[in-house]
Amino acid sequence: MSTLRPFTCDDLFRYNNVNLDPLTETYGLSFYMQYLAHWPEYFQLAESPSGEIMGYIMGKAEGVGDNWHGHVTALTISPDYRRLGLAATLMKYLEDVSEKKQAYFVDLFVRVSNQVAISMYKRLGYIVYRTVLEYYSGDPDEDAYDMRKALSKDVKKKSVIALDHPVRSEEVD
Repeated sequence: MSTLRPFTCDDLFRYNNVNLDPLTETYGLSFYMQYLAHWPEYFQLAESPSGEIMGYIMGKAEGVGDNWHGHVTALTISPDYRRLGLAATLMKYLEDVSEKKQAYFVDLFVRVSNQVAISMYKRLGYIVYRTVLEYYSGDPDEDAYDMRKALSKDVKKKSVIALDHPVRSEEVD
């Protein structure tokens, strides 16, 4: 059994067991603090009964007009707690927050090589909206998929009409 709760500043001193995974994008402390200050409702943590951090999700709301959306900045689960449905639970939480904010869709970026995550996102209803060439600065040979899921505000599902050509990272809005 796990508990979902808001991520706090103190958690920044306890999350190494999750963040040291090679598939997890790790940011500087100021980046995490910015998210906590601006979008605290989008920053949730899964905690074990013993108090160990099992995983977390961090996101934000951005865009204007029919591009207003929830964005998943990071979702990571400790290797010890994978395949338990925690990632899907955290994604559902972020989608619910985005619904309350009247967002049209939720999007995220994932490495094209991360087939496990891509499969999970597809099971959750996400589509590959576009390929972003050379997205990852630490690995310029790795592209990303921009995956999206339409929310109820996007009645005509315009946000999930996939592009038929790749884009460069500087073209991503």
